Amino acid sequence: MINVNFFVEDMLFFKYVGCSTAAKTLYKALLRGQSVDVSYNGMSHTFDVVHYHTFGPLALSNEKLNRGCSVLTAHSTPRVNEDNVAFHNVINSLYPKIYRSFDHIITISESCQQEIEEMVPGVPTTLIPNGVDREMFAYDGQKAREFRETYGIGEEKRIVLTVAQQTPRKGIYDVMELSSRFPDILWVWVGGFPYGMGSKDYFKIQQMKKKCGENMIFTGFVPDIVSAYSAADIFFMPSHAETFGLVNLEALSCGLPVVARDIPEFREIFGENMAYFGNIDEAAGQIADERALHALAARARAFTEQFDIRRIADQHIALYSELVES
Repeated sequence: MINVNFFVEDMLFFKYVGCSTAAKTLYKALLRGQSVDVSYNGMSHTFDVVHYHTFGPLALSNEKLNRGCSVLTAHSTPRVNEDNVAFHNVINSLYPKIYRSFDHIITISESCQQEIEEMVPGVPTTLIPNGVDREMFAYDGQKAREFRETYGIGEEKRIVLTVAQQTPRKGIYDVMELSSRFPDILWVWVGGFPYGMGSKDYFKIQQMKKKCGENMIFTGFVPDIVSAYSAADIFFMPSHAETFGLVNLEALSCGLPVVARDIPEFREIFGENMAYFGNIDEAAGQIADERALHALAARARAFTEQFDIRRIADQHIALYSELVES
């Protein structure tokens, strides 16, 4: 049996970013199977494969001692740091050297793979998309009621939900503007500043939030994110750049209609299963089109079956076996 170690720096701010969520979801799926012996942040250096999901100082130190095959999932690329973290040019300059140090890189979309292959040509890659635990991410009426009660939201109130870091890249300025255009809708933003003052436009965003009306709520971290998805009527993702867009998949799995910015990554992965906008006026039109949103919601969950985490786990197992055998 192949011994695999998941190495994830999920302490401090890392536990609030998408790579930790994706890693833990995959890890739990692999645990349920019997094909690999999987550990999480194991200290031994004798694993057949060490699968890294972050590449901070602890991960890189571990990689130097690792005797097995080192695999990195490219949750992050230089492109998605722009308008997301301050001093992104300095951070992005480190990527090529770091990514070349791994034996194999897993990319999570065609756009992600193209960026990696251009940045580190010659490093082997395999495209395996993110997956979603469809048993966990499913509409729950009780959780919906609890979320609304927690934030004092009436049953009749229409909720447009966004789950993301509060940064320009994620489109926070668009949501603020839309909240002023639709005062009768409650706009809920789940997520904070995992990089603290290192987040792009940190102080500007903090000041702008104070000027938002009562129909805009910033919850910060929510312990049970399924409760937020279940309480919402629409999921809105105005991000300008992504490597995948896992929150879209989670929202769809919970049966929500999704309105998202028209970017190549989303078109590639989600196709016609979401509504798209190119500017703020188009976004307003999509939010108001209840008939189209109802049609999207009707087929949302069924679409996510192809991304069921059990299927994605099998693809990872096949790659681990191939790497060990070679």
